[in-house]
Amino acid sequence: METFVSGGVEIAYSDFEPLSEDRREPIVLVHGFASTHAVNWMFTQWVKTLTEDGRRVIAFDNRGHGRSQKLYDPAQYALDLMAQDVANLLDHLSIARADVMGYSLGARIATVLTLTRPERVRSLVLGGIGQYLVQEAGLPGGLAEAMEAERIEDVENPMLKIFRGFAESTRSDLRALAACVRGARKAIDPGLLAQIACPVLICVGTRDDVAGDPSPLEPLFRDVRLVDIPGRDHNRAVGDRIYKQAVLEFLATRP
Repeated sequence: METFVSGGVEIAYSDFEPLSEDRREPIVLVHGFASTHAVNWMFTQWVKTLTEDGRRVIAFDNRGHGRSQKLYDPAQYALDLMAQDVANLLDHLSIARADVMGYSLGARIATVLTLTRPERVRSLVLGGIGQYLVQEAGLPGGLAEAMEAERIEDVENPMLKIFRGFAESTRSDLRALAACVRGARKAIDPGLLAQIACPVLICVGTRDDVAGDPSPLEPLFRDVRLVDIPGRDHNRAVGDRIYKQAVLEFLATRP
């Protein structure tokens, strides 16, 4: 991975060239909480899928995650700052405009980027996020404390225990993740979504209790398509073939 500095924070990223001779527009991938660019996008074969489709793929580790700098002040994880990291990465790579796909927390970051820097986003793909994009402040309550618990056995809530186990499996800095939870908790005003003029695709597993039902989002966007990922929960939906096919079709047909 290479690195650059975004607002004083070192961000690690990878820039993958298209594998197809039919070169298409670049796409930026924004991973979810406690994940990394590798776990979210490489191990699930997303990078392979998109580069074989002729796309330049830029994937990075969010601040506090993976190989990017770890921060312990919750204020450093405000969604506006995390969205600005994406814009700064595009600047660093001299990319004026790109398709942007985010998953879970990454979908929130991608939404904020589209609202604050609409000229940088050609189209928006939201995975693993439904009604909770606007109905909740984000990551579940008690999650920061679950990251700070001395042992995973001390976490009683089953969903929070799954998050803690995932964070441990990705060898995350648990103290940095606790700060991220506290700093990134912000509900997005549903009235703002009508300002997004670019095409939007939302893909959510039908068993995804973390994301919530995506159907309440449909009337909030100007140009949106919803796709159900049958039988998949929050974690298993990420690499699903139906999700991938929907994204490829969306990217091929959007203006």
